[in-house]
Amino acid sequence: MSAANNPVTEPRLKIAVAGASGRMGQMLVQAVLTSADLCLSGALDIPASPQLGQDAAALLGQQSGALITADLRQGLAGADVLIDFTRPEGTLAHLAVCRELGVKLVIGTTGFSEAQKEEIALAGQDIAIVMAPNMSVGVNVTLKLLEMAAKALATGYDIEIIEAHHRHKVDAPSGTALKMGEVIASATGRDLNECAVYERFGHTGERDPSTIGFSTIRGGDIVGDHTVLFAGTGERIEVTHKSSSRATYAQGSLRAARFLAGRAAGLYDMFDVLELR
Repeated sequence: MSAANNPVTEPRLKIAVAGASGRMGQMLVQAVLTSADLCLSGALDIPASPQLGQDAAALLGQQSGALITADLRQGLAGADVLIDFTRPEGTLAHLAVCRELGVKLVIGTTGFSEAQKEEIALAGQDIAIVMAPNMSVGVNVTLKLLEMAAKALATGYDIEIIEAHHRHKVDAPSGTALKMGEVIASATGRDLNECAVYERFGHTGERDPSTIGFSTIRGGDIVGDHTVLFAGTGERIEVTHKSSSRATYAQGSLRAARFLAGRAAGLYDMFDVLELR
């Protein structure tokens, strides 16, 4: 038989999903199952999950062959990449085992402390990691636009970041809003730790033009809305991104996983994945 009649099939990238029975976890499971170049090799969840022992796709009315487990080594066995959108403590526990087993990691978790971020950076010396507060391709293009806008509007414009999310979100401001602030602060030569204003109440006095303000809204089932307002004299510019589905985060995560497939150890972000630097 000729080579033309016997095509070689490329091996599929093996993906494990953390928090597999949650809303984002199920979106990731669905995305992996519908991708021809990926396969679901494992599914993790907390010991208290009622879905333990069930097929990771059972809630979707499908069969994946991967059972949800709280045993990290079992869930990561054979995986190339773990995708993790959980909580900081859980992600760090997963990170330790990924580092031990040589499993690459896509981190979409937010709310890390500076010390926890340093721990992740240290692990990046041993394994390849993509970490970003928002995996959406559109959000990361928005971040690039904000970098450009901030450089041009560094003086004479007050900068405010407004974000809205569903009632179940536990951290504020959102990781995406903070990333927007970091990008703008860097582009304008500021330190976000010194210029961010997260609360206003009572007699606040006039606005300090060097500050970057944050406003947080929580309610309903809002997936994620972010607006950056550049308010000048006689005009204002608003840069807005709105998410209507977590599918955008899932697809961006898969793009990050594919990026990691050919990478050695290192800590990367979505600007690396999308070649936006």
